[in-house]
Amino acid sequence: MTTLAADVARIKVLGNINEIPVIAADIIYEGAAVGTVLASGHARPLTSVDKFMGFAEKKCDNSAGAAAALNVRVIAKGVIQLAVSGAVITDIGQPIYATDDNAFQFTPVGGVYIGNVIRFVSSGVVEVAFDAELGVDPWAGWVCEALGAGTKTLDLEDTGKAIFATITSVITLAATAVGGIYRLVCMGPYGTVQVSADPVAADLIIAPDSSGADNKDYVNTLATAQRGDFIELLHGSVNGPVVTARKGTWLKET
Repeated sequence: MTTLAADVARIKVLGNINEIPVIAADIIYEGAAVGTVLASGHARPLTSVDKFMGFAEKKCDNSAGAAAALNVRVIAKGVIQLAVSGAVITDIGQPIYATDDNAFQFTPVGGVYIGNVIRFVSSGVVEVAFDAELGVDPWAGWVCEALGAGTKTLDLEDTGKAIFATITSVITLAATAVGGIYRLVCMGPYGTVQVSADPVAADLIIAPDSSGADNKDYVNTLATAQRGDFIELLHGSVNGPVVTARKGTWLKET
């Protein structure tokens, strides 16, 4: 091992600040969520297919420049106040996703993970803690699908999906012989959206502390249901789907 014998002038970087070369012919405005183009690494106003890099500290106008002619200065870690559609006081801890540089939502469908709510400010306005380097999307690895129709019947092509119900919904499960693994997720404010997993007539749902019965739903209790409640179901038994993970209160239909 070799130790220093003289001073070394290292480049020092402020902990929460980053500078990223900007794509050609674009402007990133102050306060914009900034993403990088995966294929090139250049920064741009965030889109739903980018990697989130932070929020622009000030405007960067590269509208007349080539790629990398200018760098945008971003805050990569901190707390920021954002307008999030539908945000209420019970949403503390919820993950937040951006669909562009100035549009933020609770569902991961069509969005990029930003951070988590740490404080409610007012209806539709929250403070979000973000860390572009170390933040972990809780739904990474799942194919996410929004459900707003109130009913859906799952089939083999739904395996690997997380289904996000924004209204009270009954989701009919595929027969156990079909196979698959999926998650059913409540996406409504506290006490407003109920999700029911509906097995086919010959199947029962095998779950913790539940005796199970053929053709009986497994239901997210409405009174305590909140955003992010979910069950994960695996077709691993001849009797019916098995609950392998859950969040919130779920009970067998009576």
